Amino acid sequence: MVCLQVSSYQYLISGMIVRYLVTSTRAFNMDTAIKGTLEKIQQACARRPQELQWSKPRLIAVSKTKPKQAIIEAYNCGQEHFGENYVQELVEKGHDTDIASQCPNIRWHFIGHLQSNKVNKVLGVPNLNCIETIHDEKLATLVNNAWARTHPDGNNKLNVFVQINTSGEENKNGVPSDAAEGLVSHVINSCPNLKFVGLMTIGKYGYDMTQGPNPDFQELVKCRADICKKLNLDPTQVELSMGMSTDYEHAIEVGSTNVRVGSSIFGDRDYSKTK
Repeated sequence: MVCLQVSSYQYLISGMIVRYLVTSTRAFNMDTAIKGTLEKIQQACARRPQELQWSKPRLIAVSKTKPKQAIIEAYNCGQEHFGENYVQELVEKGHDTDIASQCPNIRWHFIGHLQSNKVNKVLGVPNLNCIETIHDEKLATLVNNAWARTHPDGNNKLNVFVQINTSGEENKNGVPSDAAEGLVSHVINSCPNLKFVGLMTIGKYGYDMTQGPNPDFQELVKCRADICKKLNLDPTQVELSMGMSTDYEHAIEVGSTNVRVGSSIFGDRDYSKTK
């Protein structure tokens, strides 16, 4: 009986040690991944031409399909901005009591396609910082009106990016480049509860950068220049959200101020958990 108790005690201690080592290793890897990504961002900034040196890109850690513990670990490593693609996943994580208590200054970015019937769910997420995918006037107006209802004091506007489909692919959302000016003007002039932050795009997947600068990124840069000229906006006040894990360094080199990086920080995703 004594031997059984000793054996059980040893097993318990061994299990605690293993769990500690696994947790410590995961946290260490997370810290290494975030620091490595930030270092690459800094290096990409240094390769920019002088006229683009005015901005320091923001890192959005895209945590879709990842468990809350991974988000908490990343937050504890100094990461505050997180992006989610799926409404239900954002809602669940945004209302999670562990995330709320351990990550009080977390800032959520919604970076997926937003349907009209899901707007209220997204706007109800605590610490919602930004919607990066405003793709037409109807959605902009709907978000504006819903934000006014949920935030009647009117003190805090909701940050939004206008999404532009720079690649012209049918499977991607976003306003066409030639209609972007009208949508930006609508947000600025007709949506008083929204703060126009900048332009967002998703570049064509698998672009071979040995062929030169990504034309989708170049198109977004051109859109900003055209829109700022026509609407008399300061280009340094209009951000560009472009670049993901496979191309964020290149995106920064050509002017991105907001990169959305997931797998480089969190590892491969398990899409069986998507909602």
